[in-house]
Amino acid sequence: MGDRFDVIVIGVGGVGSAATYHLARRDLDVLGLERYDVPHDLGSSHGRSRIIRKPQYEAPEYVPLVEAAYDRWRALEERTGRRLLHVTGGIDAGPPGSRIVAGSQASCEAHGIDHERLSAAAVNERFPGYDLPAGHRAIYQPEGGFLDPERCVVAHVDAAHEAGATIRAREQVHGYTTTDDGVRVESSKNTYEAERLVVTAGAWTPKLVPELREIAVPERQVLAWLQPTSPSAFDPDRFPVFVHDAEEGHYYGFPRYGAPGFKFGKFHHRKEVVDPDAFGREPRPADEDLLRAYADRYFPTGAGPTLQLSTCLFTNTPDDHFIIDRLPDEPRITVGAGFSGHGFKFASVVGEILADLSVDGETDHDVDTFRIDRFPE
Repeated sequence: MGDRFDVIVIGVGGVGSAATYHLARRDLDVLGLERYDVPHDLGSSHGRSRIIRKPQYEAPEYVPLVEAAYDRWRALEERTGRRLLHVTGGIDAGPPGSRIVAGSQASCEAHGIDHERLSAAAVNERFPGYDLPAGHRAIYQPEGGFLDPERCVVAHVDAAHEAGATIRAREQVHGYTTTDDGVRVESSKNTYEAERLVVTAGAWTPKLVPELREIAVPERQVLAWLQPTSPSAFDPDRFPVFVHDAEEGHYYGFPRYGAPGFKFGKFHHRKEVVDPDAFGREPRPADEDLLRAYADRYFPTGAGPTLQLSTCLFTNTPDDHFIIDRLPDEPRITVGAGFSGHGFKFASVVGEILADLSVDGETDHDVDTFRIDRFPE
């Protein structure tokens, strides 16, 4: 039998590292278990950049959450001395009335977010890397930017260590059971007990939590980095991050950072539901063709030779909203899952919320939208 802890966290990626930190800073004895390295590139918390933006076209409930996330990221930067958040400005673009443009504008107006409404021509003139088609519109928000996900994970883990947490990598959790006084976790190396359990295992969460098997579904995602023919137009001080409702689908992209090339991807890529333990991680020619066709049309000066392709994983819910809740029939187990391709920006505050729910059973943040019981049994 291994040690007993106050709380065990399964999965120490973007959200799990934040939860481990926020639990440890409460002077709790916390164990974080990660099946791979810390950080690693096999899940959802890698790739050198993740968008953060104040307008939330997805739903207005996300705006207070992302504003809190900005505060927590900046506090973590101050605590660790690492730069994590890079402000580039953000473009939400598409045809007039598209979900992204209309939702972003409504979000800005409802919450008093500073923004500009721009024509495609105005975007293209101000930011030469862009070539949006005539008739498209954009919402520009100056505080948009990106997070460095690997550095964010390391920063949360270092802060958790300083607060007394124990984190063990390359230790796969096989399952857990509830006991009279808590939970018992079986791993590839040991058996542990704790009063409470937090599960933040990304695409592997539905394998560990039976209640989520039908509502948290892993999906294969592919990103591309292409060599720009005008590299300086894609530097962070000249190229805002973007989300774009194009004719071909919903795309998103970033300036050059951490690797050569203009980085972008298609939301839900080719809609491939996968088993995270058995799927094609190696990018295929069809992945590259899909992405290159988009860049050729909308970012032609960014569409030079391919420099890198990389797979990652989304874990999607039926309504694309998160799951942040205690299990209805077992309140000692708290789950953060189903972040549906737009969760990393919130990790700093979601970790805090998971700590609140695990220890106190409630949080000051409004998380009613993310309850498990919104899904029919």
